[in-house]
Amino acid sequence: MNLAHPHANIDLDAISALVGPIARAHGAEVSGLEWTRDMSGWVLRVLVEKAGATEHKLSTQEAAIDLGACAAISRELSPALDVAELIPSAYALEVGSPGVERELRTERDFERFCGSRARLRLSPSSPGALRVLDGVLSCVRDGKVDVEVGQRTHTISLGDIKHARLVFQFGPAPKPGKTPKKKSN
Repeated sequence: MNLAHPHANIDLDAISALVGPIARAHGAEVSGLEWTRDMSGWVLRVLVEKAGATEHKLSTQEAAIDLGACAAISRELSPALDVAELIPSAYALEVGSPGVERELRTERDFERFCGSRARLRLSPSSPGALRVLDGVLSCVRDGKVDVEVGQRTHTISLGDIKHARLVFQFGPAPKPGKTPKKKSN
């Protein structure tokens, strides 16, 4: 997914090719790149987690990488980006974890976090009146994801999802098809 600003002329694929080996050298893998503008200027955000996190479908807690590894990746990546001259203007480099409320960007992300609670913002052109779904991801197939909200299952095309993010909750996530039991007083 290329999130480059149209006026920034940044090749995130080339940056990803540079970042990948550096992250792997520190026991990490790249889970996302963000090129964005904030109040202080342009920011390249490199999101990393433990190597193999995607392949082994690790939870956000299991995939978390420590601050020391993020700092080491940043120290090595900064001069490599300068030498490669992939970013023509001043920018800030941030290396960090995607966090427990990470974005879901690809079909693999939805498969990996099956059984987790997520909030999906749907595009205005998506069928039905729903614009936001908050439920448990259950099944991904043929470019669609099932989201269980209460007793109802919604099948949503991945193309109709404008933005998706995991929702942190205390305790284990309910299994798809199950609703948590309320405690009686």
